[in-house]
Amino acid sequence: MSAVEAVGGYAGGVYLRTRTDGLLRLAALEGLPGRLFRPWWRMHVNRPYPVAEAFRSGQAVHLPDAESAMRRFPQLTAGLPFTFGSLYEPVTAGDERFGVLMVLRPATPGVAVEPEHRERMRNVAARLAAELAALTAGGEPVLWDGDPFSPPPPVPRGGAETAVDRLAQAVLSMDRQGRIRYANAAAAALSATEGRPLLGEVLWEALPWLGHPAYEDHFRAVFMAREPVHFVARQGHPPAGTWLSVGLYPGPDGVTVTVGSAGSDRYAPGTEGSGSPAEGSSSALYRPVALAIALTEAVTARQVSAVVTEELLPAFGGRQLAIYLLDERHLHLAWETGFPRGFLDRFDGVGLDVRLPGVETLTTGRPLFFESMEHLAAAYPGIPLDTHVGARAFLPLIASGRPVGSCILGFDTPRGFGAEERTVLTALAGLIAQALERARRYDSEAALARGLQSALLPHRLPVRDHVVTVGRYLPGTVGMDVGGDWYDVAETGPDTLALVIGDVQGHGVAAAATMGQLRSAVRAFALGGNAPEQVVRGTNRLLIDLDPGQIASCCYVELDRTTGRARAVRAGHPQPLLRHPGGRTEVLNLRGGVVLGVDAAASYPVTEFALEPGALLALYTDGLVEVPGTDIDAGVERLRVALAAARPVPLTETADRLAGGAGATGDRPDDIALLLAWRTGPTD
Repeated sequence: MSAVEAVGGYAGGVYLRTRTDGLLRLAALEGLPGRLFRPWWRMHVNRPYPVAEAFRSGQAVHLPDAESAMRRFPQLTAGLPFTFGSLYEPVTAGDERFGVLMVLRPATPGVAVEPEHRERMRNVAARLAAELAALTAGGEPVLWDGDPFSPPPPVPRGGAETAVDRLAQAVLSMDRQGRIRYANAAAAALSATEGRPLLGEVLWEALPWLGHPAYEDHFRAVFMAREPVHFVARQGHPPAGTWLSVGLYPGPDGVTVTVGSAGSDRYAPGTEGSGSPAEGSSSALYRPVALAIALTEAVTARQVSAVVTEELLPAFGGRQLAIYLLDERHLHLAWETGFPRGFLDRFDGVGLDVRLPGVETLTTGRPLFFESMEHLAAAYPGIPLDTHVGARAFLPLIASGRPVGSCILGFDTPRGFGAEERTVLTALAGLIAQALERARRYDSEAALARGLQSALLPHRLPVRDHVVTVGRYLPGTVGMDVGGDWYDVAETGPDTLALVIGDVQGHGVAAAATMGQLRSAVRAFALGGNAPEQVVRGTNRLLIDLDPGQIASCCYVELDRTTGRARAVRAGHPQPLLRHPGGRTEVLNLRGGVVLGVDAAASYPVTEFALEPGALLALYTDGLVEVPGTDIDAGVERLRVALAAARPVPLTETADRLAGGAGATGDRPDDIALLLAWRTGPTD
């Protein structure tokens, strides 16, 4: 294509619209074997890839090197982790978008794409758009749903050199579409079919053992990065077959392939039973999928790290894991397992200017894979090693373009990292980063909510004759552990107290803030001399006017300290418990209205009862009695029995036992509020 030559490229292609809305398909490809790039033939416009962005935005995308590609499009680099530059120009005519013109070319690290090359790309795209617009105007809408078209290869040049035919090493030459244009005598012997002509055949069809998925990444590398590649391949099927050394040498018009003898390669992907998914089994994908699912449930950074340990390490046969989190341009160790005790302490708190693989993987945004500890030591001379045998993978933890930290995976034996493994590990690193970022937000919001909750709950309750009150609050232990439960006691007259308990639906800062507003509203209405039903009705209307998108339950009891007469109103809240002086405990049957925040015209009837000297009233929220999977009535009954068995004096111990019994459960999704009011007098 003219665009490839115009900008000094070595490959290019055109993506066009298809009959499927939002889907682009590769229509033309030059300079690359289509077989190796089948995963990128189809591209949805919502995917985080440069082709999709150029089509969506109508703006060109220029990626001069791998670092710029990694920072903007990490999924592209994960799938094609090679050194190359790429240009993407939308093909548009007026308001109509036909597709995207793509050119691959050598990387130019630190050097932006030249203005003249940008202009040449625009001109080629404009000419292509004009031709496509003319076809559309002539009644032939341009929609591509087939395989990509490749220009016919050039006519092969002369025969093999006699000198090359004398070599025992096989030598082949293939063009940039992967077709063999020359093969010496030794290469002909590699064919599975004796005497089969190799010239004109696609390499992976003529030598199918080279078409194993574990080797595809090496061929992609030589076609895209244009640097020599060497690897070891097995001719035949495991456990039989012969190991051969393969060399790939790129040039402007093709690739030279050399094949010679080699011993068993201990670094070849999947050859040592490492659990690598490169060999392609559905069971190998189970744990990465399980990790992705489990990460959605992890809330704290510790939970995220535990999930990675339980799911990621077994999936890839790893034995060591370390997670570092970034804070004020320093990496701090957040989790480790499998390393010698104290070994990683020396790396804790290192700055981003230190040359360490765990630092550089984050600052460059590129994963680093070392097939042996010798390779790691050679790349970072003098780096302390915990062992001399093994392999390491360093993964950048980046969420939505923001650096979060880095992850280190360790393996006990040397091993290779195939293309699929690198792609999966890089993608999972992104999921881990997102989960850790979410955990950080959770920790920040939880700390804010705890502070707000603590500030809004009463720090002490009134101390008056004839009535003793004690309150307790416990946050939940699962998810956002601060909710909207509250209690309060207010002096509404010379001899009257208002006992209040409530529960705002939801958790976190919003619930705590709404709780504070409701507590203030109830107290204001109560201190204004309003009757119980007026207090609750006014609070209900206020909540509706505030429109926080939340509802709340509430129980309000006005108690005369001297006579024990009580007048109670209930708005969708659990029924209080009353322990009589003799120990008999009952669930009160208070008439009630709907929860607050639903119906502005709701009415709240009043129920009267008496609190005898020595009687104990318990107001509580549903977190104290509700257990997931069981009937709430069973929880109320458990609380009734516990209250009947308790002695009111000292009341603080009774409150601790009642709240602590529920608080001792392992996973408590809801918070708990408890308010006890004991009318002093003869005790049992």
